[in-house]
Amino acid sequence: MRREIPTFIALFVGVVCIVQFFIPHRPFGTLVDTFSDWFGILQAFAIWLGALNLLRVSTQRTLAKKSHDRWYGIVVILSFLLIAIIGLFFSGGRGFQLAGTRFDYLYVNVYTPLSSTMFAILAFFVASASYRAFRARSWEATLLLLAAFLVMLGRVPVGDTLTGFLPEGYRLSDVASWIMTYPQVAGQRAIMIGIALGVASASLRLILGLERSYLGGE
Repeated sequence: MRREIPTFIALFVGVVCIVQFFIPHRPFGTLVDTFSDWFGILQAFAIWLGALNLLRVSTQRTLAKKSHDRWYGIVVILSFLLIAIIGLFFSGGRGFQLAGTRFDYLYVNVYTPLSSTMFAILAFFVASASYRAFRARSWEATLLLLAAFLVMLGRVPVGDTLTGFLPEGYRLSDVASWIMTYPQVAGQRAIMIGIALGVASASLRLILGLERSYLGGE
């Protein structure tokens, strides 16, 4: 029964959501609204489970004798406790996110600069990955490299400066706009269609009970 009941719930909810898409009337519309409320409740519990799991993993890492990441675990635990205590007990209750509260002070002056620093560091990894991806090893890679070069050069003022002698519509900014409007959109739509087909396939596997990895088994 540990597998049958969750599988039946997934099947029932999935079928009702699909039917409601084509027949948005009672009782399907009412059931989907009820399911949406339950989704919100489950998400709230999932956030707490994720936070507790983060504390458990960080505590195990901190208590491990030969762990080289124990200091990272200590920083995670102290940061979590600090932001949780400040947000729950010293920021005015439900209005803890309002400007001027202690929680907002930590968010603006600690979390936001740290996030900016992390994404700034990620920019170097993105540049390294772009260099490896854009190496001209084949005709397709050469085409991708040329398109990326034209787009990057057309997005900055120096692009139009170098091609200023050309008539309007043939400068690098115009070429970059054409690449972003037509070939890029076509590729993006193909990727979105592939993602949609993958989501539909995975959803059908869950609804039909063919995918049971979320139950903890194979």
